[in-house]
Amino acid sequence: MLFSRKKSTMIDVADALPGRDAAVPTADTHFINTHPLKGPFPDGTQVAMFGMGCFWGVERMFWKLDGVVMTAVGYAAGYTPNPTYQEVCSGQTGHNEVVLVHFDPTVITYEDLLKVYWEGHDPTQGMQQGNDVGTQYRSGIYVYSDAQRDAASQTKAEFAVRLKQAGYGAVTSEILDAPEFYFAEDYHQQYLAKNPAGYCGIGGTGVTCPIGTAA
Repeated sequence: MLFSRKKSTMIDVADALPGRDAAVPTADTHFINTHPLKGPFPDGTQVAMFGMGCFWGVERMFWKLDGVVMTAVGYAAGYTPNPTYQEVCSGQTGHNEVVLVHFDPTVITYEDLLKVYWEGHDPTQGMQQGNDVGTQYRSGIYVYSDAQRDAASQTKAEFAVRLKQAGYGAVTSEILDAPEFYFAEDYHQQYLAKNPAGYCGIGGTGVTCPIGTAA
């Protein structure tokens, strides 16, 4: 995940790579729970999508949570259809590295997930997380309903106050309607379960998010 030169400004849609019609091959099952990566999922399962930097470490944060049914890593919020990892890393697709989270809302709420999101990375860094610099490492919440948008916006505003009090700058996280999710390649799925000593550049600020604590 460490590359020497990263683009830190979004590419214009007219300059984005063309991509391809067919999806990039990925895993059939989740490496940890062996369930089909693309479902079907139990009735009542809801979905969330987050970008917090390198998706290897981000996915591990969520697959550990009680009530999370499935996680997968991929690319979203860009322009290039069915991009490859190399294309996303070039900065020429506009995509973010994201984690798709299917969860049981009777066990874990969307607000609980938001708490993990806000506390699990530094949402004030713009187009980077730590040493990972580039548009694919930007902070983002991609919402599937008005309720998710309201919760994301409320927590963003409240957490911004806490961050400012702690000496951090403005929150740069984007909140967008959930775009199309493109599954990343097989070897990226649950990467840190397959490679326990693998790279993880994710780290929080140490500031506590004031809401999203209901279990």
